[in-house]
Amino acid sequence: MVLMLFILIASIFALLPDVIRGAHVNYNLNIVNANIAPDGFNRVGVLVNGVFPGTLIQAQKNDTLHIAVNNQLTNPLMRRSTTVHWHGLFQHRTASEDGPAGVNQRPIAPAHSYTYDIPLNGQAGTFWYHSHLSSQYVDGLRGPLVIYDAADPHRSLYDIDDANTVITLADWYHDPAPGLEETYLHADSGGHHEPIPDAGLINGAGRYVGGPSVTRPRINVVAGKRYRFRIINISAYSGYTFSIEGHRLSIIEIDGVSHVPLTVDQIPIYAAQRYSVVLTADNAVRNYWIRAPMELQHSLDNDNLDTDKVYAVLHYDGAPSGEPTTSPGEGTGIVLKEYLLAPLENPGAPGGNRPADRTIDLRFDRSVNGQLEWTVNGIRYESPDVPTLLNVMVNGLTSEKDFKPSEHTFVLQKDQIIDLVIHGSANGHHHPFHLHGHAFDIIQGESGPSNYVNPPRRDVVGVKGSTVIIRFKTDNPGPWFLHCHIGKCNSPGRICLPPKFKFLSSTDWHLEAGLAVVFNEAPVQQREGSEKQIIKQEWLDLCTIYDALPPELQ
Repeated sequence: MVLMLFILIASIFALLPDVIRGAHVNYNLNIVNANIAPDGFNRVGVLVNGVFPGTLIQAQKNDTLHIAVNNQLTNPLMRRSTTVHWHGLFQHRTASEDGPAGVNQRPIAPAHSYTYDIPLNGQAGTFWYHSHLSSQYVDGLRGPLVIYDAADPHRSLYDIDDANTVITLADWYHDPAPGLEETYLHADSGGHHEPIPDAGLINGAGRYVGGPSVTRPRINVVAGKRYRFRIINISAYSGYTFSIEGHRLSIIEIDGVSHVPLTVDQIPIYAAQRYSVVLTADNAVRNYWIRAPMELQHSLDNDNLDTDKVYAVLHYDGAPSGEPTTSPGEGTGIVLKEYLLAPLENPGAPGGNRPADRTIDLRFDRSVNGQLEWTVNGIRYESPDVPTLLNVMVNGLTSEKDFKPSEHTFVLQKDQIIDLVIHGSANGHHHPFHLHGHAFDIIQGESGPSNYVNPPRRDVVGVKGSTVIIRFKTDNPGPWFLHCHIGKCNSPGRICLPPKFKFLSSTDWHLEAGLAVVFNEAPVQQREGSEKQIIKQEWLDLCTIYDALPPELQ
């Protein structure tokens, strides 16, 4: 009888929704100033637990993450307050945990901590995290985040998917980011060219011209096994073309969304994008080159940087140690065309091919008027004194006229189909646009036909000279940033940086100059009903603590 009762209870438990059975997963991220030399050049960075890339965060799709961010920053040459954005997580009802300073929160003051509480609500895939204050993530506050799905529809295609199959691509700078921003933004310093990195890194290691021969990163495989590699571009500026000598790559996920497998040889990957690929280790046992040449759009050069020689090693078990004996060469074969990707589950743009409920045209441009500015529809984004979410929840701001023009805030009503028509810039600069709080369907990409039936679905899209149209449904109440991931401009409020720095805060280069808008989605539902925001006292306390700081600590 006892055994039968046990079996009955176990059976009932197995039928419970996964969300009930999710675990509480705890991480501590100590944000510190420490010396690091990923390319052999020693400098002080802004690091997570003293390493770069930062600590890998792992969880299952129905877990709740509790991530304590402990601000231990002390270096006066860099920002000493901080925030962290969990890139690609939808944050349903937890917009307060999304991270962007000035939109979703006030920064965490030095010598203080804040715990981000994030129910994953069944979301799985490949993500990453980074500072969303000033240029802080350029100095090192960035790392991978992977959410696993025990019922992954692609599970039969691979044997191994673990911490050792995560691959990060990063650019690295020898100088602290605040000084680079000063040069970039201000005419009197002779700048206006995006800062060029000194090196490209794979899994946190690389080389610069004239520097030491840092050991190439090595990714180990066993012949006959199938590997799910999760490739994450955690750069501030650079794009890459990723390939592995002698091996084909079957794409199964982009930006956290499972897609129909598509086999290619080379993958262009822009800042903040992610791909999962399946590689079958079916070649001769030896070492093979992993290549990630960098794509930069710039008119200035950095003599330290060789954009072509960004390498790692695919090492078969049983092969000698060291680098491959073949020439690295260049990637060959089929290059991914994004428009050929199709979502595996629930394909089709919201609303099908009917017109959207609202179409928003976004035209961006670059100008120099005393300092460099990027504008959207003629407006340079500047953060408010009070975070957008706080203004909605406490001060009841619900219409577009409630927000200053410089906040460039669109108010969207619940359950609308929204088309964003993003017009490429005349100068041909490539901009990877990221939408917080959503994945969107690319119904018209940089190339290929328009597609409402099964367009690619992701959260970062590249826009260059053409017009790109993306579509999403407003089913996630909250204030959500749309910005170029080559730069974020999200001032934390009254005081942006210590006076000697004299520029707005951001997260990298183009948003720093104003290339962003905010979508205040379903503000009424943010405040009341079943989807209202979960607001913690600790989140409210961030404002009081931060506002009391002297300028040099902000």
